[in-house]
Amino acid sequence: MLNAFVAKAETETPSLLLPTLPDLIWGTLAFVVVLVFFIWKVIPRLNAALDERRDAIEGGLKRAEEAQAGAQEALDQYKAQLAEARTEAASIREGAREDAKRIRAELVEQAQADAARVVANAQTQIEAERQSALASLRAEVGTIAIDLASVVVGASLDEKRSKEIVDRFLGDLEASEAATAKAKA
Repeated sequence: MLNAFVAKAETETPSLLLPTLPDLIWGTLAFVVVLVFFIWKVIPRLNAALDERRDAIEGGLKRAEEAQAGAQEALDQYKAQLAEARTEAASIREGAREDAKRIRAELVEQAQADAARVVANAQTQIEAERQSALASLRAEVGTIAIDLASVVVGASLDEKRSKEIVDRFLGDLEASEAATAKAKA
């Protein structure tokens, strides 16, 4: 039979559009073998590669979304921390202003107290010096007046009597000054 096909094939002119039966069988058989090979080996590997690629793309998208969410969360935290830091800085500035006002008030109060103390000390010292000067002046004026009176009268007065006269004179003088000061006020 095979010889019959071969003989027939030799006598016939081959058609360019229709293949001969043996070519058709061998071509179909080769196609089926290649198709089975592709279905069995190539398509699973191709599907696995496509699945891996899809998983990688989906994973990449998921990681990108997670990274974006993390970045947004970090940005929100940063903004919250920045707002908190600004609030804290404002409170620190306000506290510093209040401390400065308080310290200034304390310094002014202390300066006024020091000035009042210095004035009081000065007044006390002035009064002590005034009393000392008055006592010294009384003694000096009394001595000069007695010496002058002794020269004018020609007789000397005893110490006790001269002191009484000077004290009485100065007392009258102070009383007249006090009365004059009262009248002016």
